[in-house]
Amino acid sequence: MLVLRLLKSEAKYGYQIIQEMKEKSAETFSLKDGTLYPVLYRLEDDKLVVSKWSEAEGKQVPRKYYEITETGQKALEEIEAVWKRISDGISKIMEE
Repeated sequence: MLVLRLLKSEAKYGYQIIQEMKEKSAETFSLKDGTLYPVLYRLEDDKLVVSKWSEAEGKQVPRKYYEITETGQKALEEIEAVWKRISDGISKIMEE
């Protein structure tokens, strides 16, 4: 869910995803390459994201960018709805 959410606004490369997740979560989620890339490969196998290599420009090396697909967008909406129900339910129990 979090990876798809980060890709919702624009295509990103792996290290960028790791950094954004770490920053936006106040370091709650600090992924390693070995954790993120299997997730990205699974999302790609499930047609929720697509990847493409960037062109090398100057000293910058080519990077593999991941982009959410229309199917991924729909899946994200469904996952977010389930998450909202779970989160609301937990909040109600914690308020007691």
